[in-house]
Amino acid sequence: MDEVTKIFLIIISTILVNNFVLTRFLGICPFLGVSKNLGPAWGMGMAVIFVMTIASSATWLTQNFVFVYIDKQFGLQLYYLQTIFFILIIAALVQFIEMVINKTSPALKAALGIYLPLITTNCAVLGVSILNINYNYNFIESTFHGFGAGVGFTMALLLMASIRERLIKAPIPKYFQGAPITLVTAALMSIAFLGFTALIPL
Repeated sequence: MDEVTKIFLIIISTILVNNFVLTRFLGICPFLGVSKNLGPAWGMGMAVIFVMTIASSATWLTQNFVFVYIDKQFGLQLYYLQTIFFILIIAALVQFIEMVINKTSPALKAALGIYLPLITTNCAVLGVSILNINYNYNFIESTFHGFGAGVGFTMALLLMASIRERLIKAPIPKYFQGAPITLVTAALMSIAFLGFTALIPL
């Protein structure tokens, strides 16, 4: 399999087959919290795509040029610090995005609220960084894996936001409104995405 085909399969896989929200159940907090309206959902999705892509590249470089190098040169196996270093890298990226959004779009910053800083602890961002190492992806594959994961997250977020905007006008029983109907909707979306399971044998 050539590199271009493998990258294409990685992207399709992370968007449809192994969607981080609907099949891996990572990043549920911002998925449920920011999916009330399409505007904030779109802004959050773009931020997550950027963070996941850059974090995948940065964490791969950290793993291979810091941890692996120290292990080979000095025999110190510091891999147990991997999670801490990855979180620090993600936190720095989120801080940068927060400053950019605050300067360019205060309305989006207000709409995202607490959920923008929550990207720092979004397990989907950390998950994609760790999976890149576990899957032995190279730098290019890791970057595109992060990009595909971000696109998949954004697609799920926008789909959920579209459905929830329609649910506001739907005649839902009183005790089924709010969180219950949201969780049922997410479950049905997850079941629907199971139809893509046999699409790519990864």
